[in-house]
Amino acid sequence: MSKLFYLLIVARCLLSWLPVNRSNKIVDLIYTLTEPVLAPIRRLFDRSPLGGYGMRIDFSPVIAVILIEIVCDVIINIIYAL
Repeated sequence: MSKLFYLLIVARCLLSWLPVNRSNKIVDLIYTLTEPVLAPIRRLFDRSPLGGYGMRIDFSPVIAVILIEIVCDVIINIIYAL
């Protein structure tokens, strides 16, 4: 399941670099599925803009992938401990 979410996050990153129409159902689905995870991370880091000339670098996908990996590892370790 986590691999699918990784793919959705990568797809969202790629879509953010392309001029795509958000009204496309697949694009909207990707944004709808990833936004609940990325939005809180983005809000947390919104106070410290990175980059120059008014450009912000969105690290929320990278942080989300790291957090998902940590949570999966913790869950797997708990299951093996049982």
